[in-house]
Amino acid sequence: MKISIIISFILFAPTITHTNAKPQQNDQTLIETTCKHTPNYPLCIKTIRAEPTSSNADVAGLGLILVEAVKAKSKVALFAARRLGRSQPKLAKPLKECADVYKAVIEADAPEAEQSIRGDPKFAENGMADAAVEADVCEAAFRGVAKSPLTAANNAVRDLAVVARAVIRNLL
Repeated sequence: MKISIIISFILFAPTITHTNAKPQQNDQTLIETTCKHTPNYPLCIKTIRAEPTSSNADVAGLGLILVEAVKAKSKVALFAARRLGRSQPKLAKPLKECADVYKAVIEADAPEAEQSIRGDPKFAENGMADAAVEADVCEAAFRGVAKSPLTAANNAVRDLAVVARAVIRNLL
């Protein structure tokens, strides 16, 4: 009896392995298909695949990964705006505006998206649309004053927010 169990296990082990490999392939296909519907496929793929939980995520989960990336980049921008505001008093006003808009992304837009993505994704989409606008508001705050020292951070937040919004639109 024990020998038949061992033989059965040996015979069916490749099937079990194959069955376990298939969902991983389907998950990669979901990531690729979802990212193809965004305006920045490389950024979408890079951001989602950097998160280990992405291989088990549904579309809402992929959206949440991107929302979290928007929030993380916004924290970097907020920190930079505050640090630069202390070291560059001539840019205090636009840097304060940037700090304010990134604080709004972190405290309002991203949480709105996180809380509503599985319930009413329209609110999640709106949160990411607003995050993209906030990044542009920060960049515009420097017009006529100086070259923005936050251009790279603003572009990163805006680009991720646009990708996140596109992924979330799949849920509508």
